[in-house]
Amino acid sequence: MHDKVITGTRNVAIVGPYLSGKTTLLESLLSVTGAISRKGSIKDGNTVGDNAAEARDRQMSVEVSTASTDYQGIRFTFVDCPGSVEFAQESYNALIGVDAAIVVCEPVTDRVLTLAPLFKFLDDWEIPHLVFINKMDRLACSEAACGASFRQILDALKTVSSRPLVPHQYPIGKGEQPIGFIDLVTEEAYHYHPGAPADRVPMPEALKEQEHWAREEMLEALSNFDDHLLEELLEEIEPPQEEIIKDLKMELGADLIVPVFMGVAEQDYGVRPLIDALLREAPDSTTTAEHRGIVLHEDAPLAQVIKTYYTPQGGKLSLVRVWKGTLTDGTLLNGVRVGGLYRLTGQQPSSLTQAEAGEIVAVGRLEGIKTGDTLTAAGKQLATELPKAEQLTPVYALAIVPEKRNDEVKLSGAIAKLMEEDPSLAWEQHGDTHEVILWGQGEIHLQVALDRLRRKYNLPMNTHLPQVPYKETIRKPASSVHGRYKHQSGGHGQFGDVYLDIKPLQRGEGFNFSETIVGGSVPRQYIPGVETGVREYLVHGPLGFPVVDVAVTLTNGSYHTVDSSEQAFKNAARIAMQTGMPQCQPTLLEPIVSIEVCAPNEYTSKVLQLLSGRRGQILGYDGKSDWSGWDQVTAYLPQAEMHNFIVELRSLTMGVGFFNWKYDHLQEVPDKLAERVIATTGNGNGNSHR
Repeated sequence: MHDKVITGTRNVAIVGPYLSGKTTLLESLLSVTGAISRKGSIKDGNTVGDNAAEARDRQMSVEVSTASTDYQGIRFTFVDCPGSVEFAQESYNALIGVDAAIVVCEPVTDRVLTLAPLFKFLDDWEIPHLVFINKMDRLACSEAACGASFRQILDALKTVSSRPLVPHQYPIGKGEQPIGFIDLVTEEAYHYHPGAPADRVPMPEALKEQEHWAREEMLEALSNFDDHLLEELLEEIEPPQEEIIKDLKMELGADLIVPVFMGVAEQDYGVRPLIDALLREAPDSTTTAEHRGIVLHEDAPLAQVIKTYYTPQGGKLSLVRVWKGTLTDGTLLNGVRVGGLYRLTGQQPSSLTQAEAGEIVAVGRLEGIKTGDTLTAAGKQLATELPKAEQLTPVYALAIVPEKRNDEVKLSGAIAKLMEEDPSLAWEQHGDTHEVILWGQGEIHLQVALDRLRRKYNLPMNTHLPQVPYKETIRKPASSVHGRYKHQSGGHGQFGDVYLDIKPLQRGEGFNFSETIVGGSVPRQYIPGVETGVREYLVHGPLGFPVVDVAVTLTNGSYHTVDSSEQAFKNAARIAMQTGMPQCQPTLLEPIVSIEVCAPNEYTSKVLQLLSGRRGQILGYDGKSDWSGWDQVTAYLPQAEMHNFIVELRSLTMGVGFFNWKYDHLQEVPDKLAERVIATTGNGNGNSHR
């Protein structure tokens, strides 16, 4: 294989929902092109695509993996992307570096909706893509029923794609199994054979009419973009195959159509026609670069990071798409020297001396370089960075604590590396609860991150639900609250005496301290001590939480010429606050987030019920801009109700619902709930969780 002459490159992503068979398709593509001698299986955990420990444990892809194969003079690099919605960021980051994508799906009409966000991303980025309907052996495929079943799944797919879907093949069935297909370009029929190329057979007489209508549909779709083809069809002239293939190549390359193929990847059915179509019709790397507006006649290297790995043996590896120029070991990119070039097969690297424009390769030791970064030669600056995939909003959180207390010092560095590998993770050290909170896209997503902390960095974690950062405030004022601190223990004593007015402020105004001292009843040098004492008390109010939206005024007091000090007045102020605050009707406040929930409009009523059932205040809903058939619901939702919200939302919406949120304001907790919260916290730890 290494002696073959390579005349071009194609970078192809394999994407689709969880369990659609993407990794199995990758194994089949590598097998039929001779890149591997024996196919692995998901069950045995020995596939090229799912060889990370976290993937084997769960029998699912959890990160992008790549593998290359040479086929008829073209080097194909396949990028296998995770199917779970919780790892969508991985797929989106990788898709911006490919020339085309294969969307893998099952022949189940009820699951087609799960493809909607993926089709939307591909079309927004104008990434050429085709569909491979996998597991056709699960379809009712008698000779009479096979075409009808195929038509049903095709019609369902059309409802989630903004581009016209164009059937490239028509199924042949017998009994309850697909046994072959008809190529709608050549009008030749083929029968499948497990692990071997399909045999050409005579066109089945019973399918001639159905094949004719399917072919007409394909040609009519192409004629929408080719006036010459339209004239031929109107004049009932049979277009030559070369013209049809040319149109397919042009329209696919411009992301104007979505060709549809079918097969059973596990048995290699339909895989050879699929890679032949990629060879013949998918855009090459040069075409993709030109489409992105990259000037190719300049020789300076230009690349972009589409994935970052931290490997136990090789350290940091950056998977990059080389858009132009040549990379060699030692090249300076963004001022950092390349420390090795590799072609990856799963997680197995093989060294390269150089990487040409159009290739996807791994680059060693690009310290300080992150996923999405544009890489240029030293001294070469771009007017603008290459666009990168939008960062997904974190929607699920866990508070984490190292099992070993001494590991706390290593935690921030390890999490920083985790976030380099997976930018959809985030973390914070919460200022009120003092917890370390790890944010991600769902429960499995965070469990994978925690597994990596344990395996890669020897940092096992304990976890719990994050505490809700409750606050408290007051409802009514209290005047002339007296606080006196007097202490005598030999020598100088301690004396401070204050009178405070306490009153509530409008929500969001915070804290205000002032004084109206007349006649020096409290000397100026002691007034800062009074404010310090008030502030220290407000950290932990009468209900056990930080106090907000309160104004305190020092109105009077007295002092001792010898025994008074700033410390004494600080203590006096705390005593006054301890006395006065319980008189002011303290009340519990909870954080409220502003949330935008997006889902297909058939689920809007369920979304409204979900929000209302979690004490949400519905503000309204409307059609989601640029998302046909989707609604966007806006609401206020208590932060205490957010945990597991994404889990329920996905459960209600076939996994496609999503939301964006941000902190908005504080709001009083209903009395009965406030009583439970205060009882749960024991008026001592300052926080609680649902």
